[in-house]
Amino acid sequence: MMPKERLIVALDVDTKEKALGLVEKLKAEVKIFKIGSELFTSCGPDIVAAIKAKGCGIFLDLKFHDIPNTVAKSAIAATRLGVTILNVHALGGYDMMKKCIEAVALEAKALKITKPHVIAVTVLTSMDENSLKKIGINDNMEKQVLKLAKLAKDASLDGVVASPSEVKLIRRELGEEFIIVTPGVRPGWAAADDQKRIATPKEAVLNGATYIVVGRPIVEASDPMAATKKILEEIK
Repeated sequence: MMPKERLIVALDVDTKEKALGLVEKLKAEVKIFKIGSELFTSCGPDIVAAIKAKGCGIFLDLKFHDIPNTVAKSAIAATRLGVTILNVHALGGYDMMKKCIEAVALEAKALKITKPHVIAVTVLTSMDENSLKKIGINDNMEKQVLKLAKLAKDASLDGVVASPSEVKLIRRELGEEFIIVTPGVRPGWAAADDQKRIATPKEAVLNGATYIVVGRPIVEASDPMAATKKILEEIK
């Protein structure tokens, strides 16, 4: 993969105008943009269509987590939008993930479109082991993340979302074809913000990340394109 194919820019903004402004500035160097809860709640499905119209792929980061039937129907709706990647929470369990991926595959086949990658969130990058203990999980971070990643693979999902700290372990245990999308990526010149398990773009890719997700270091930069190019050079 080329560096620009590995970078996903998170559009962590709240208006269509801001999002499309960033896409217009960056689309020459960025192939996939992430639409999260804030932007999707503000703008709805129209923002997906508007960004796709500019020739870019979409990672729809809504982290579906509900009963299997509800998640499957939500994933079908996302598939109809033509997204490249969508995600669920692995903690939703095997049955939820299995029903989701099966529903997505059937819908994509019916529509005669490429099936979006369905990936599972393991443990949020804002959490640490103390956070896990507070919700009753006593495994260490690596053990818990690997357990959820294996569950996602058993359910036939395409990959997972995992922090840079666990990428090397997942890659070693689950193979080269398993997709690993890595948030919590912060260049050395950027602030960590609320992320706890972080790494630089170079470290994340060397550890085995398929894609890295970068938001605020680009979105809040005075020159987003310059920041993007610095990150792409580091990946290269």
